[in-house]
Amino acid sequence: MLSYDTCLKYAQEENFCPHCHARLSCCETPPFHIGDGLGWGCEVMFVCLNDECPIFSTGWQHIEEQYGHVGSYRYMLLPGEKKGGVMMVGSSEAFTGCIIDPEAVKKQDIRYQEELQALKELPTCMETHNLQPILKLVLDEFAGLDGRFKACALLAEINDLSCIDPIRNHRFSNKDLEQNVNSAVKQILQANFKKECPYCSEIIKKQAKLCMHCGKELN
Repeated sequence: MLSYDTCLKYAQEENFCPHCHARLSCCETPPFHIGDGLGWGCEVMFVCLNDECPIFSTGWQHIEEQYGHVGSYRYMLLPGEKKGGVMMVGSSEAFTGCIIDPEAVKKQDIRYQEELQALKELPTCMETHNLQPILKLVLDEFAGLDGRFKACALLAEINDLSCIDPIRNHRFSNKDLEQNVNSAVKQILQANFKKECPYCSEIIKKQAKLCMHCGKELN
């Protein structure tokens, strides 16, 4: 993953297409080289995304006549190189979805640093009764699954009712993790002689016959 500083450095770099003089867009490189299946050797490339560029606008006809299929060309330049080249693209949308946004990368970097900090604090969170690193990992859909499962395993042990509301308001993409979280919530409720109202989901006393939040009668 590109660091924020590296991303900003590349995004602020100005390079121009020699064919149309448009500024090249800073894009993440594809996972493999379309020609040989190998990597590009760098994390970013500068690409001319100007649809009026003659390389792109005339490339459609050239590829159709030469190869008999749909496609065109984009001018590209690798970091540190003075001379670029052309690469084949299959549509006008190619590379438009991987333009590097410094602010988006900054947010990703902040999230990643918070994940690392939560993992660092995880071994001592029981001793300090610190729920935050546990919740951070459990609720972070972009965090590594190993760390999320480790955090989930501590939920029942830390036995803090305040974790239930944010958990219930979160949608888990991993069903195994969701099952483990639900099991932990059930244990926390039982340990505190509580239950969730089946009508409003608020936490109430286990023996309650009437929900103090929604007023519904309970069996």
